[in-house]
Amino acid sequence: MFEIVCITNRKLCADTEQFLRRIAQIAANKPSCIILREKDLSPEDYFTLAGSVTAICAEYSVPLVLHSDPETALRLGIRALHMPLPALRSMPDDLKREFHSLGASCHSVEEAQEAVSLGADRLIAGHIFATDCKRGLPGRGTGFLRAVCGRVQVPVYAIGGIAPERVPELHGTGAAGICVMSGLMECEDPPAYFAALRKEC
Repeated sequence: MFEIVCITNRKLCADTEQFLRRIAQIAANKPSCIILREKDLSPEDYFTLAGSVTAICAEYSVPLVLHSDPETALRLGIRALHMPLPALRSMPDDLKREFHSLGASCHSVEEAQEAVSLGADRLIAGHIFATDCKRGLPGRGTGFLRAVCGRVQVPVYAIGGIAPERVPELHGTGAAGICVMSGLMECEDPPAYFAALRKEC
């Protein structure tokens, strides 16, 4: 059974209040973790938002992973971090050791292997299917995902166009889980959406 990871995008919500309500709805349905990916925010604004999301995740006992900002993670006592590969390349080893979980994004088998060599213990590979987030770019497909999973010894999570009806195509690839952003951030009924995902996982 695939793990379900939520990737946030507050721009899909009307305002911060609605965004935090949606995070609570998602957390109540117990995803494997929530990754707070809000890369356009200033460090202080990200810290403020992360503090609010930390409290929600704690209420529902859902792990929170911060994105791209190790300093904010350390300020909040969060020891799970996801980094883009270019940022991981420049991250000092002593800073990496502050985190018990260090994820990275990859878009090729070579990038996946490099990320693991740099200390990543989990990978997000994509984009697998066509998605509005990468408008006009074809998905890399399940063959790409299978290739990545076959060349690294860490959990790999699929991202990009992951909807309930596409999940069966991922079976047999070796992926540990799926990452969902717009589906969970925009759906009218989060419990029903989780149920649809879990039925296919």
